[in-house]
Amino acid sequence: MNWFTKTFSSTVGRKIIMSITGLFLCSFLVVHLIGNLQLFKNDGGEAFNVYSHFMGTNPIIRTMEIVLLLGFVFHIYDALVLTRRNKAARPVGYVNNHPEENSTWSSRNMGLLGTVILVFLIIHLWNFFVPARFGGLEPIVVENVEYDNLYIKVVQSFQIWWYVLIYVIAMVALAYHLIHGFQSAFQTLGLDHKKYTPFIQKFGVAFSIIVCLGFAIIPLYFFFLV
Repeated sequence: MNWFTKTFSSTVGRKIIMSITGLFLCSFLVVHLIGNLQLFKNDGGEAFNVYSHFMGTNPIIRTMEIVLLLGFVFHIYDALVLTRRNKAARPVGYVNNHPEENSTWSSRNMGLLGTVILVFLIIHLWNFFVPARFGGLEPIVVENVEYDNLYIKVVQSFQIWWYVLIYVIAMVALAYHLIHGFQSAFQTLGLDHKKYTPFIQKFGVAFSIIVCLGFAIIPLYFFFLV
């Protein structure tokens, strides 16, 4: 176990963990977005509440929530460790350096973007996940089965302008975070080739924009149209 600990506590090892957990979290975003699209069904929230109930009671899903939580923890912790190591390696900034000439804005501000996302995640979980898992939602009966009415909680939350604003800003930050992180993850894992890298870059940009736009449209829809 000593070699294992040394390997994954090294800078390279932590970057590998960051890459794997990052790609895993990307898959979660897709699943989460597909589920949230149930909100657009014109059924008074019935489909979304049934989906939410399934996600909260299925034992496989509940187990995956633990895996997901660990993914977030490892991703965030390794990001903090790597950021501290990078700063320690360069305690004095380069006076005449022009990083904008050889790096993107998102790559230079991954820490800022990650912080915005983390703050949003805490607010989001407190507002939706905690009531859905630990009580506090109004009950609703669908086909003689009682469900927690998470749909009405969503509608009420997305009528609050500042919450909608926070949500949209967080999705913009997430898009920039993913645009850099997606390509960087493949590069760290050694999946970097002149033949495939351009496609990975384009796919990463498209994935980031489509997924984050999909999430951002939801609060805007409920704020302006419902």
